[in-house]
Amino acid sequence: MIDVNKIRGDFKVYESHPNLIYLDSSASALKVKDAVLAMDHYHNDLGSNVHRGSYDLSYEATRLYEEARDKIARFINAENTEVVFTKGATAALNIVAHGYLTKLSKGDEIIVTALEHHSSLLPWMHVAKMTGAVLKYIPLKNNRITVEGLKEVISNKTKVVAVTYVSNTLGYITPIKEITKVAHEHQAIVVCDAAQAAPHIKIDVIDIDVDYLAFSGHKMYGPSGVGVLFGKKHLLDTLNPLEFGGEMADVVDYYDATFKEAPLKFEAGTPVIGAAIGLGAAVDYINKIGLDNIHNYSLYLKEYTLKKIINEPGIEIYNTDADVGIILLNVTDVHPHDIATVLNQDEVSVRAGKHCAHLVSKQLGVDSTVRASFNIYNTEKDCDVFVESLLKARDFFGSF
Repeated sequence: MIDVNKIRGDFKVYESHPNLIYLDSSASALKVKDAVLAMDHYHNDLGSNVHRGSYDLSYEATRLYEEARDKIARFINAENTEVVFTKGATAALNIVAHGYLTKLSKGDEIIVTALEHHSSLLPWMHVAKMTGAVLKYIPLKNNRITVEGLKEVISNKTKVVAVTYVSNTLGYITPIKEITKVAHEHQAIVVCDAAQAAPHIKIDVIDIDVDYLAFSGHKMYGPSGVGVLFGKKHLLDTLNPLEFGGEMADVVDYYDATFKEAPLKFEAGTPVIGAAIGLGAAVDYINKIGLDNIHNYSLYLKEYTLKKIINEPGIEIYNTDADVGIILLNVTDVHPHDIATVLNQDEVSVRAGKHCAHLVSKQLGVDSTVRASFNIYNTEKDCDVFVESLLKARDFFGSF
């Protein structure tokens, strides 16, 4: 078991909010001091651009920026030339989808799921409309993505399979390695949204063999405004960039230009230097704590909380079998935002709404839900207060 009290000391927010019960890490994790300090060092002591200046400040900034890329490459078992810094997972997934506007034709198939975050769904919906490709959905089995479900819809016309690694609502882990194997048997590429996976489970892109994978820094105790796109090198080399600007071109003539190889051709203009360096420090922190420890502890807190509410009248839980530390619930006849408002009065932070995944609500047959997500800085006491506040809200609104 991890030392929670020591870990809480690594997050400065608890100094200004000592009674905070933060159960919204699936939206954005708290920021570890190491990441903030790494960013501060860049902004305060360096501040120059990268890959450009012929002077010491720029050399050092470039070294730290590329060192962060190396850390992330090792974190997912990729080559550093396969790691692109972006503004976030949303930007990363849009780069891939935009790149396939010229690779897809009318009648080609794009397979997605109803568990997708909008960042993994809407870009492909747009691509389908623009190209005439057909958007298809993997039928869910008990609200899970399965290989059997994929086999029901995949065909030789399928070109893209876009799936989440871990659902941001139900907390189910996709059998991504097996999904990829089936997709590749049909010569389709796999685009994986790993925004919820990266903070919880070990990602090995060689083992799972996905073609593209994206995640965000702000869910990994790192800064907002930075994300990662992994792409197999031979695929990145043939993918058109989404943005154009400084330092991504090799030669520019009056009517044409040639671009640098990946990853630099996808990092036009001044990149997210400080945030990337901060993300590198956050990855160091995750490695120090250990992904297995993070995953197991968040699961423990989820189970600890479930035992306290699973038999409570008026509490409907949609994912008692979640694979990560997420509980999705409703209180009978009470709007989720009303529940969240009452919880907030007790300094309990949860997410209420559709969680940028509207189709999940449709699958569940509800308008919206309350989500509590657990992390390494949460305690059993946090869970106890959450339960007490939740039941107080239930009783206040007169459900039972």
